[in-house]
Amino acid sequence: MKQEYIEKIYAGWLAKVIGIRLGAPIEGWTYEKIQNIYGELDHYPVDYQEFAADDDSNGPLFFLRALEDRKYRCSRLKLGHAQGSTEFADCADNDQQVQGSRESGSREDNDLRAQDVAEALLNYAPYEHGFFWWGGYGISTEHTAYLNLRNGIPAPRSGSIEQNGATMAEQIGGQIFIDTWGLVSPGNPEQAVRYAREAASVTHGGNGIYGGMFVAACISWAFEEHDIRRIIEKGLAYIPEDCEYTRAVRAVMQFYEEHPENWRACFRYIFENFGYDRYPGNCHIIPNSAVMILALLYGEGDFSRTLNICNMCGWDTDCNVGNVATIMGVRNGLDGIDYEKWRKPVHDFLACSSVVGSLNIMDIPFGATYIAKLAYAVAGEEMPEPWKTIAEQRIDSCHFEYPGSTHAIRIRVDSPGGNACKDDTRKVAGTDELGEKFSECEVQNTEETAYTGKRSLKFLAYHVEPGENIYVYRKTYYEPKDFHDSRYDPSFSPLIYPGQVLHGSAYLPEYGSDALVSLYVRDAHSGRIWESERCELTKGAWKELCFAIPEMDGALLDEMGFCFHIKGETLQSFDFVGMIDDLYADGEPEYSVELAKERTERWAGLHEEISQFTRLKGLMYLEGGQLHLSCADFAEAYTGRHDWKDYTAEFTFTPLTGEHHMVNVRVQGAIRSYAFGLLPDGKAALLKNQNGYTVLAECGFAWKAGTEYTVKVTVKGNQIRAEIDGCRLEATDTEGAYLQGAVGIALQDGSHCSLSRIRIGRA
Repeated sequence: MKQEYIEKIYAGWLAKVIGIRLGAPIEGWTYEKIQNIYGELDHYPVDYQEFAADDDSNGPLFFLRALEDRKYRCSRLKLGHAQGSTEFADCADNDQQVQGSRESGSREDNDLRAQDVAEALLNYAPYEHGFFWWGGYGISTEHTAYLNLRNGIPAPRSGSIEQNGATMAEQIGGQIFIDTWGLVSPGNPEQAVRYAREAASVTHGGNGIYGGMFVAACISWAFEEHDIRRIIEKGLAYIPEDCEYTRAVRAVMQFYEEHPENWRACFRYIFENFGYDRYPGNCHIIPNSAVMILALLYGEGDFSRTLNICNMCGWDTDCNVGNVATIMGVRNGLDGIDYEKWRKPVHDFLACSSVVGSLNIMDIPFGATYIAKLAYAVAGEEMPEPWKTIAEQRIDSCHFEYPGSTHAIRIRVDSPGGNACKDDTRKVAGTDELGEKFSECEVQNTEETAYTGKRSLKFLAYHVEPGENIYVYRKTYYEPKDFHDSRYDPSFSPLIYPGQVLHGSAYLPEYGSDALVSLYVRDAHSGRIWESERCELTKGAWKELCFAIPEMDGALLDEMGFCFHIKGETLQSFDFVGMIDDLYADGEPEYSVELAKERTERWAGLHEEISQFTRLKGLMYLEGGQLHLSCADFAEAYTGRHDWKDYTAEFTFTPLTGEHHMVNVRVQGAIRSYAFGLLPDGKAALLKNQNGYTVLAECGFAWKAGTEYTVKVTVKGNQIRAEIDGCRLEATDTEGAYLQGAVGIALQDGSHCSLSRIRIGRA
């Protein structure tokens, strides 16, 4: 592992997001339509307010978590989503041959199994909504494989040609979700191919797997090799010479050698010889892989040219440009990616749409650091500082150590009259359509000074006046109004909570103006700002700040950051500059969710969510100041952070119909959590969800439908305790204990319950 790999991982992951955003607005368009409307398309077709979640970034991030989650691997696979079932089937060994080359390694040097990735899919993807395209069984490849897994068909059979047929198995998904297996294996294409083969086989077979292996190898080798032809040849070395994928790639390479001057002629050749008409299904991998090779060759090593050519070819644009961009981002590094053109509009922001709401607000540095952390772990090496501290202690912090990174930091200026001026870093000074004043603001990553490490964030607010407040902040919760569209149905839980401690460091340069500074958070429900004591800043000296966020009931914190209070007495405007560094929160939450204060969030079309909650499955709605959840088979909904450790959760809920009502703690996703349940035959139980619920402890409890109950569940280490109406249950989990996770509610077998309150406190 070379230290420069860390920056290249960030460049590759950033480029992937750039490519997705570039191709998404014209996904599925033909070459002719793009040419007729845009001619030469060399920019983002849509200026997104914020770019909502996309399947091409969901899959790579959450499937990669199998490397970390495989410690929970079961020796047996439960059939389907268990609903009190005790049926089991033996797990597939997954050491069986999948179609393709096995020269890249054996079981001994590859501990990642296809079933590990399958369980990541089951754990993080909502059931038939969000995450990726749910086109139906036998129509969408991923949907088909997902339902196979849900019904007990293990990986790799779940995605195989033998199970689903060649048309279904050889669609494009085998390579579009694969980038992170190359990024987590820098300069090690053998490992990248092993991982990619296992991952792609969960949902695909045949050429669908070969495409994943090829792309992963190219990304991995781009860390070391600059020559595009050699990168492509390295990818081809790991897949069969006689497969259709290799034939298409070599045909495009040969055409390029004979006609290197005209990429449009090459596309015509691909259209006539490898077009959609020759390959069945909704989005076959072969035509799109041919377009990717065209772009890599005719782009001549230039990042912008390569991406633009790939985009103008049409077909599955966000997928193709995303894969190509990752290769080029790693190859060219950050210096090869135009900041103003490509990076600034992205602003390090990424939304996801898993069932884990706190992982759905994930900036690009977070993702890159997580990938780098895993890369060092699988290499058996220790990360260098400051990355080791960042990865292990504050991976979700705003640290600005990647060159050019901004962590999606925003700026808002409040005018003396009390009107909150329009957000943020991308506006020109003036007045908006309502006549409210707003200041031109911008942020810049800088090496001018830093509190820790080498870099910090410099912000500039132009034409501000004494008495105004400049809020420099990170959004910790997002709503539909923040986005341009819905896309893959994101939903969120906040990143920060009452009771925690907010940290940050601020700086005024010698050449700047005077100001006081404080840390603050904002409650989205009331609009109230909670602020620490204001401190005087000494120019040329960093000031470390700390703010214990007060305990609150019914709050939803959607901002955390710095408030700079502009000093002075005149009304003459001037330009203000400052720096911030190391913004993060830690500590235990102390707060409540009051469902009477929550609201229905309406997105595009029929997409609706309940604030703070993510939904795995079931009907969820607000009525009478309570959250209602009901199901035909099963339903689950979650809130809180994925990394909470020891805590007490108090739930006030009412079972209405049915006989399976549960509240969850230590929720790590759809197939891993603990629960307290009111069960049939007058029983209460502590349960563990390990791709199906099993009872850890139970007792008699004569509960009644329509009666409101309050249950207190405490998790500390591997111990779980519950108290309800004088009844106590305790259990110790000695096998693969879940040591962190969020909270939620769950139902089975046609049940319906309502929830009025969740109270979170210290264990």
